[in-house]
Formats: sequence, C-alpha cells, structure tokens
Amino acid sequence: MSRNSLISGVSIIALASALSACAISPAVAPSSAIDPPGAVRAMTLFASGVQTYECKLDAQQHPQWVFRSPQATLFDASGRAVLTHSAGPSWKAEDGSRIVGHAIAQWPSKTRASVPQLLLETHSTGGNGILSSVRYVQRVNTVGGLMPPQPCATADELGSSPYLAEYVFYK
Repeated sequence: MSRNSLISGVSIIALASALSACAISPAVAPSSAIDPPGAVRAMTLFASGVQTYECKLDAQQHPQWVFRSPQATLFDASGRAVLTHSAGPSWKAEDGSRIVGHAIAQWPSKTRASVPQLLLETHSTGGNGILSSVRYVQRVNTVGGLMPPQPCATADELGSSPYLAEYVFYK
C-alpha cells in the first residue's frame, strides 16, 4: 500500500466516524425520494475525491462551469480502497465488476454548500464480483463538491472541487 493510499485510508476512517456522528434522526431524515424501492443494503463505502467541472459557453456566449464528472476512491470502514468512481457515473471494483448508473432522484445535502444527495439506478453491469448484483446506489452525507467559486474564463478550462460522501449500494 502506498503512502498516499495509507493516508487516504486513515482519512476515510475519520470520515466514516464523522459521517456516522452527523447522521440525522429518522424524524428529519431525507424523504423517501432517495430510498430505493424494495432493495436490500449490500455495502456502505466512504468516498473521497473531486467533482470536476468544465468551462462551457452558454447560449449568450458567456463562460460558465458545467459539471463534467466525479473522480473518487471509495473505502470501507477499515480504510481499504474498494472501488473507484468516475464518469458515467460508474463504479469499478478491483475484482473487475463494474456498474453504470443514472440519477433518478435527489435531495439537498444536510451540509451547506454541498452537492445533493442522490438515488441512482444501475442501467448496466459488467464482470462478476461485488458489483454484479447492485441495483441502486445512494449518495448521502455529502460534503463539498460544488462548482469552483471563481468564474471560469475560457472554454474547455477545467476546475474541480473536493468532496466527501457516503455511498450505499443495494441489491
């Protein structure tokens, strides 16, 4: 394990503890809008990464940030890297299994100035392994990830914003 992976793993253990401590009571939990229908929890992982944005010209030819893709590593509670998360949105495991999903619902983050919580449904899978039977993915307890605060200046310029989140995978 590289030094950076070890540091990230230790940071993820702290993140897992912090996210657990911030959990809200069921009385004020997000609506069922992001609860997967008829699904069984398979695993919960903790993400550390960035949300990447690209500068595009709007209809009036003004530059503006547009979401491009996530790039994150997902860790288990012991700090072991389990999955990578990237454009699609997609998730890939070391065992070769992978899924691609699409967002079907969202709910505001509990943390100000953070990307929303999401429910995503799997629309394609590949390989056999831990992701083979995943039907839904929830992104909850998000922290950060909004578009860069500084305006973009030129088309195709890239910007990124760090984010943390908890991902819950359902069968």
